[in-house]
Amino acid sequence: MNNIVDRLEKIKSNLKKIENTDKVKIIAVSKTFDLNYVMPLVDNGHEHFGENKVQEADAKWSEIKKKNDNLKLHMVGKLQSNKAKKAVELFDYIHSLDSQKLADVLAKSQVAVNKSLKYFIQVNIGNEEQKSGIRYNEVDAFYNYCSKEKNMDIIGLMAIPPNDENTEKYFKTISELNYSLGFQELSLGMSSDYELATNFKATFLRIGTSIFGERS
Repeated sequence: MNNIVDRLEKIKSNLKKIENTDKVKIIAVSKTFDLNYVMPLVDNGHEHFGENKVQEADAKWSEIKKKNDNLKLHMVGKLQSNKAKKAVELFDYIHSLDSQKLADVLAKSQVAVNKSLKYFIQVNIGNEEQKSGIRYNEVDAFYNYCSKEKNMDIIGLMAIPPNDENTEKYFKTISELNYSLGFQELSLGMSSDYELATNFKATFLRIGTSIFGERS
């Protein structure tokens, strides 16, 4: 069996040891890897894949998605507003809804393409200047703007905590905010902390290195 298939199965096995993870979805973040390298996962029935660049994702996935209705493509990187229309055409989920400007363009693109996506609001949980995302105290208002004024299907929050020793604190904060807003989905956790994320009710895990190996 292919190495990446083995690695994914090991992650699934690890999750089975944790309570209430039966509905958790693993997004195999395949950014920078050729489709030929990724295909064993597709052939093995894996459905959720993540990319961080629209142009790369289009070249890699557009044709195979036409042949496989089960594939779900997730935009997990910073999305520029000038790429919004192509993103709407290609992706099923966007995890990086991080500004009113982007919301406006995506909402307009959905009408133009006649397609509705599922969105996660990216929260700047550590209030870091170098990171994108909606500030913690602005999430509620932004959610109302997107869902009520722009008719966008917001299904949950997404966060990447600061790179320090307080990951658990940030996970707790984003989880409490997520479920206080009535969301059923939470995009949280990557290769280094996905097991911890499930303790805080993460439902979508964005895992790349632990499946595909280090990027060159």
